[in-house]
Amino acid sequence: MCGIVGYVGRAEAAPILLEGLRRLEYRGYDSAGVATLEEGCVSVRKEVGRIDDLKKAIGSHPIGGTTGISHTRWATHGKVTRENAHPHFDRSGKLALVHNGVIENYASLRAQLEEEGHIFQSQTDTEVLAHLVGRAFDRSSERTQGALVAAVRDALRQVTGTYGIGVVHAEFPGLIIGARRGSPLVLGIGKGEHFLASDVSAIVSHTRDVVYLNDYEIAAITEDGFTLSTVEGLGADYNVTTVDMTDEDVGKGDYTHFMLKEIHEQVRSVTDAMRGRLSHEEATAKLGGLNMTNAELRSVERIVLTGCGTALHAAMVGEYLIEHLAQVPTECEFASEFRYRNLPMTKDTLVFVMSQSGETADTLAALRESKRKGHRTLGICNNVASTIARESDGGVYMHAGPEIGVAATKSFTSQVTVLALIALLLGRIRNLSSAAGSRIISEMETLPDLIAKVLAKEEEIAAVARRYAQAKVMLFMGRQLNYPVALEGALKLKEISYIAASGYPSAELKHGVIALVNAETPSVFIAPDDAVFHKNLSNIEEVKARGGPVIAIGTEGKGGELSLICDDVILIPQAPEILTPILTSIVLQIFAYHIAVELGCDVDKPRNLAKSVTVE
Repeated sequence: MCGIVGYVGRAEAAPILLEGLRRLEYRGYDSAGVATLEEGCVSVRKEVGRIDDLKKAIGSHPIGGTTGISHTRWATHGKVTRENAHPHFDRSGKLALVHNGVIENYASLRAQLEEEGHIFQSQTDTEVLAHLVGRAFDRSSERTQGALVAAVRDALRQVTGTYGIGVVHAEFPGLIIGARRGSPLVLGIGKGEHFLASDVSAIVSHTRDVVYLNDYEIAAITEDGFTLSTVEGLGADYNVTTVDMTDEDVGKGDYTHFMLKEIHEQVRSVTDAMRGRLSHEEATAKLGGLNMTNAELRSVERIVLTGCGTALHAAMVGEYLIEHLAQVPTECEFASEFRYRNLPMTKDTLVFVMSQSGETADTLAALRESKRKGHRTLGICNNVASTIARESDGGVYMHAGPEIGVAATKSFTSQVTVLALIALLLGRIRNLSSAAGSRIISEMETLPDLIAKVLAKEEEIAAVARRYAQAKVMLFMGRQLNYPVALEGALKLKEISYIAASGYPSAELKHGVIALVNAETPSVFIAPDDAVFHKNLSNIEEVKARGGPVIAIGTEGKGGELSLICDDVILIPQAPEILTPILTSIVLQIFAYHIAVELGCDVDKPRNLAKSVTVE
């Protein structure tokens, strides 16, 4: 989660570091800090709160230097205090280190260091790592850059856990050392300057030529170049990648929040997810990135979809789609539990891991466990250079573009779109006729226009949202394909407005949930025109009979029946049943957004959350 930015070059480092941190603030915003090398010492500024607080502190007490590292924190070990903010020093005070990840054995290492006389200033696991590097360097017979790299290598061999780190030392004013295991780190290549960052969005305004570090790699970076090696001391090959991202892509444009911008980008993101992947001639989807022949796909007897949070909800929609169109038994698993369960899986099981960032720690662990057990494992992610994309046996790139808002929006609809393509492909290999395939393709091609019609209802949805913004609890209910949407709608609301919201299958109402119904608890029913529409009507009647207010999301043409019994009705355009989860989810994104705005919540930086969960 946290964010790292480093710079070595000829320009003043502090402004560049602050700009990069602002781009990464969605990854953590408990506290932030900067360390630069000037006049033979390390100058540090740290503040609790947002990047603006750090900027004010530096404005009051400027720091110079053309080499520096910086960090924006999402707390894991230790409270949110200035002492626990990064960077952290070693025992000598000459070495500073920033760190993303978790050092799992830090307690025993700290105890060992304390026995040697080391004194710690914070409660963090990161400070232990700084002391380990500093101790190794101070024990070295040489005071060279190579010796400092060797000290980093020595320290990393002692730790268990995950890390993405940046290290500077007062004796080497033109050097940054970076290393990663399980936490992303990218090296940016410039002319007379180089960058280090945990996300390319932090440096894209300076360079688009990057090297993505692999696990157990160490980079020694100067203004003129860099060298890569491994924790084992071996050389490391690398590829320079030109990122398909611009400065404009990571800006808000004319929108108030990133979340709102990304909600409105869904016409384009869903279009891009389908682009070049629908074949009218063969009446199927074309997904060459799966790296599987039709014969291999046909031999699949079972599919497991795994992810976390929003990705898991998209997977749940995918379960319905794949079973409905392809009749392949499919199940969803929490990625966080996948490697800890003894899940029975036959040799003909195909596993999909889903992650917007492609760096989600739990999902990456699920991928590795699946491959360890010999299963073909495919990725669905939004970052072609991510660890999941590199380590999976194949997959599908979402093409959603950067998603900065912490609450996922366009990544959900892109994931569902990709899963619909997979379901179509598998269905056509098995039981789905050419005519049915052609019909589904034609229906999917209408999706961008249908999304545009939903987005045009924003003010209508916002008006409904404002009426219910003071609710303390909300219930979300849906059936079949729209049950996962109920879960996702509840998640969006609690993420950004902090209202206690829960999602349920509508039919489970009378099996316990109905006890929560009262006049102060609104129920949101997702009730499009589908095979269970009248079942949903019956469930709505049960809520109304007990005095509960009801907001219904229905389909144009069925609004009359809903209006007779519901307090508020929001209608999506007529659409095939398999496309309704995308349209209803967008309604709920807008609904949650405007409630959060009405309550004055920080939509893009919700309390206690960060965008990419790279720690377990």
